[in-house]
Amino acid sequence: MIEALIKKGYNGFAISIPSPEELLQIFMLAAPVFVTMMSKVAFYSLLVYFATSMGTQTVAAHQVMIQLYCMCAVWGEPLSQTAQSFMPELIYGANQSLAKARTLLKSLVIIGALSGLILGSIGTSVPWLFPKLFSSDPEVIQEMHKVLIPYFLALCVTPSTHSLEGTLLAGRDLKFISMSMSGIFCLGTLLLLLLSRSGYGLTGCWFTLVAFQWTRFSIALWRLTLPNGILYSEETTRYQLGKLKTV
Repeated sequence: MIEALIKKGYNGFAISIPSPEELLQIFMLAAPVFVTMMSKVAFYSLLVYFATSMGTQTVAAHQVMIQLYCMCAVWGEPLSQTAQSFMPELIYGANQSLAKARTLLKSLVIIGALSGLILGSIGTSVPWLFPKLFSSDPEVIQEMHKVLIPYFLALCVTPSTHSLEGTLLAGRDLKFISMSMSGIFCLGTLLLLLLSRSGYGLTGCWFTLVAFQWTRFSIALWRLTLPNGILYSEETTRYQLGKLKTV
């Protein structure tokens, strides 16, 4: 890597202290992503918190299902990484082509939808058909079966959501994605509190997760399909940050 930098005219061994302007630009990139990640982590933590107050069997069932959910959901991350790798060049790079960017996004969403259906089907069938792999307690198994439908609904949309949010990150629409995620987190928390107090139990928690995931998907899709959005407007300077200085 250092040799490649040297061939391009850079000093690969140079060490420099970032200037205040460069630190500000790093902060402008990192802060929205940090807010987005923390909102998701905080919401999943709230689900565990509310499930814990419902009894031993309920929290045991929730832990089984949320672990399975996380194992399946991570398979959608490559779609986000693909969008973040290839979209910048198509959106505001030297070979800018918004038509190709829209085509790529459409392909990623379709792949995400198919992946979500496959992952949702497999992920749902395991605790449904083989619940004793995780627990032999009938009450735990009963609680697991109660949330199979919301489990499937939340999981099937996750890969497509990753592709949409990856495109927003690639287009550096960071302010929107951080503010929208914060808003979704607040609304999800209120809904979770309402359903929990209304006595819907673990099922209410998981349907809140369904609302959380589908709202993320809907808002990201709406943002990317706006006529003046990053995939339709040739004016992309408002989404770009200044270039960092190179040594």
